[in-house]
Amino acid sequence: MRERVRSVVADHGRLAVDVATLSDDDDLYRAGLTSHASVNLMLALEEEFDVEFPDHLLRRETFESVASICGGLAELVPTNA
Repeated sequence: MRERVRSVVADHGRLAVDVATLSDDDDLYRAGLTSHASVNLMLALEEEFDVEFPDHLLRRETFESVASICGGLAELVPTNA
């Protein structure tokens, strides 16, 4: 799952740095993720994982890092995704 998330972040996050240079816990907003890009990222993650983020996960903290995105997705997809 982590590599799929990193791929989606790389393609849709519009970060100022290469996502490969970031740790799983690095702040994506500090790396250049804007609120507009976070919406595009959320939509791309929903498509990639065939899920819909529920209201309780629609907050900045969910998309703050690769680790937090994976944590949110863990609630929504099977563990082998």
